[in-house]
Amino acid sequence: MAIWNWVQLIFMIEDWRYSEQKLKLRESALKVLLTKYGSQLKKSLPEHSNQSMYECAHDWVSQGNVNTNGIIKYFEAYYT
Repeated sequence: MAIWNWVQLIFMIEDWRYSEQKLKLRESALKVLLTKYGSQLKKSLPEHSNQSMYECAHDWVSQGNVNTNGIIKYFEAYYT
């Protein structure tokens, strides 16, 4: 593995946004969003992209939220 890849890996491990707790919160946020919006179709196409749901979950966690309370309203306000 190249030195730069090691530096990136170490940074990611030490970055608070990627702690075990935050990864679990991101997973929970994705589950909430996919459950609510994942099967919604508009003219046979997904109404909301997986990318928008993932970005919402990432932003939610990165902003320091500690649970998923309010993520639906947040998604509707900023990602729809």
